[in-house]
Amino acid sequence: LQLVESGGELVQPGGSLRLSCAASGFRFDVYDMGWFRQAPGKEREGVACISHSGGSTYYADNVRGRFTISRDNAVNTAYLEMTSLRPEDTAVYYCAAAHRLRHSTLRAFCTAPQADYWGQGSQVTVSS
Repeated sequence: LQLVESGGELVQPGGSLRLSCAASGFRFDVYDMGWFRQAPGKEREGVACISHSGGSTYYADNVRGRFTISRDNAVNTAYLEMTSLRPEDTAVYYCAAAHRLRHSTLRAFCTAPQADYWGQGSQVTVSS
């Protein structure tokens, strides 16, 4: 049972990155997925969440319009497309999975996650 993130790297301000989260060992299509991040000295924050079917999404205010969360249930993978990256986006990004019945709303998952599984994290650094 695991989630494995990939795609994090050093990128210049204004650049783009796509993170991937590959899931294995559980039935991916009944789990909501979320991306969270934690910068040094700061608390973990929810970035974006997507429902088990992919039909609903939630974004934090500070990434809405710049980041896009998606998923492909056929290959058990969730994605986070990040554009117009800023230095303040620098953080370790984690993906998480929560059974679709665990949270009443995607906002609840993103703001107070009670995830069943967490990935190990992928470092994103935005710097010139």
